[in-house]
Amino acid sequence: MKQLTRICWLLLGTVFIFSGLVKLNDPIGTALKLEEYFEVFAKDFGSFFTFFIPHSRTLSIFLSSLEVVLGVALLLRWMLRQTLWVLLGLLVFFGFLTFYSAAFNKVTDCGCFGDFLKLTPWVSFAKDTFLLGLWLVVFLNQRYLRRVFAKGTTGVMYITLASAVAVGVGVRALGHLPYFDFLPYKIGNNIPQLMKPREQAKYQYVMERNGETKTFTEYPTDSTWKYKSMEVLNPEASKPVITDFSIFDAEQQNHTDEVLKGNKLLLIIQNVQDADRDRFKDINKLMEATAKSRKQIQPLIITSSSPQEFDAFRHDVNLPGTYYFADATVLKSMIRSNPGFILLQDGVVKGKYHYHDIPDASKLEDLL
Repeated sequence: MKQLTRICWLLLGTVFIFSGLVKLNDPIGTALKLEEYFEVFAKDFGSFFTFFIPHSRTLSIFLSSLEVVLGVALLLRWMLRQTLWVLLGLLVFFGFLTFYSAAFNKVTDCGCFGDFLKLTPWVSFAKDTFLLGLWLVVFLNQRYLRRVFAKGTTGVMYITLASAVAVGVGVRALGHLPYFDFLPYKIGNNIPQLMKPREQAKYQYVMERNGETKTFTEYPTDSTWKYKSMEVLNPEASKPVITDFSIFDAEQQNHTDEVLKGNKLLLIIQNVQDADRDRFKDINKLMEATAKSRKQIQPLIITSSSPQEFDAFRHDVNLPGTYYFADATVLKSMIRSNPGFILLQDGVVKGKYHYHDIPDASKLEDLL
């Protein structure tokens, strides 16, 4: 039992640290997931939850950092009993979220491990149940974890350091781009290729004849077999990774193919209300310099705002250039910055830039 307790203790602390760091890698993505939960709860339990939506980014960093700090405290066995009680609160909270999502089909991905590892609601709930099992083993057998690795002032220093590092990691990612990009539009990805299925769909057919049921990998030519059901054998591989990338103009004319050909610098403005206006003096300079590039880079603007809103906005910030429209969810997946830049070469992502890291035109040319 002593060895089992220590394995559970180590696993529980490691999972919490890993889960928190993955979320801190992309705090905006975590905030978007929190917003999704708040919107669902506001609809099902009352408008009280709408209060939290504007604070989702702060909550994202706080909750993710808390996971890291609790994991560190557990591994150091610092204030073990108190740490375990706080861990229980988080596990019960996350368990409720995942069960509610699974049972009522509310949120299809819990965001437990960010975009690094996507889990279905029932798998997420099973994961939380497993962690509760680990917690129970550790809680009931604390006598095997008597040795504390950081006591008194030393323990406080370690926990303070862990808190500062966790918050710092999240804040920096919030003000720039994720350290590791797990989204379909990461640097190096070929967007047109990801819009196609990796392989042809393979099916199996369940047929019935005279009370006998049989499975076929090809539809039988024998007409005495009656169709019962069909199942796709390779659902993931036969489905494109990117299914919703579509660019259109104010008249709803599709320009997707045009955007994915040649050298393009896309200025992504997810919505004009939240866009940082202070950066547009530098942004406009880059757009103008890019248009004169020796690599024939065409600057384009893509937004999810309405044509009327965007027209007023671009005049307000003196933003020149051709502009198109796309779905808001697509733009949030493309880049965690509003505004932000994506450099494309025949649909291949060559560079991504936060508005805090606006590059020179020469740097863009070097990437092509």
